[in-house]
Amino acid sequence: MGIFSSIRDAIFGKKKSEQKTLPPGTVPGQAPAKPEPKPIVDVENSLDSMPGADRLNWRTSIVDLMKLIGVDSSYENRKALAQELGRENYSGSADDNVWLHKRTMRELSANGGKVPAEFLD
Repeated sequence: MGIFSSIRDAIFGKKKSEQKTLPPGTVPGQAPAKPEPKPIVDVENSLDSMPGADRLNWRTSIVDLMKLIGVDSSYENRKALAQELGRENYSGSADDNVWLHKRTMRELSANGGKVPAEFLD
């Protein structure tokens, strides 16, 4: 599992495919007759409701975002996250970290998260 998956799962919860129970009427190994719609997760609300959110600048800082959700925010992990999200030359600079925060928010949005526009610009 990659760093982004850890971030996504911390905010969205575990993916339904990873849960042990099957929806009623589902036969193991078969697709459900009617696919369930993906729930939309309000990323801002979810993060704001986490303990310590009021003491961290998660809205603009990738380090604080990672700390808030309990993901190691070390340079090595941020570099691995940047590579997962398409940036091979991550150096840990302020510009790189701003890019990484915005790219993470875009990816959360693309994976079913409701993310405020100011986090995506």
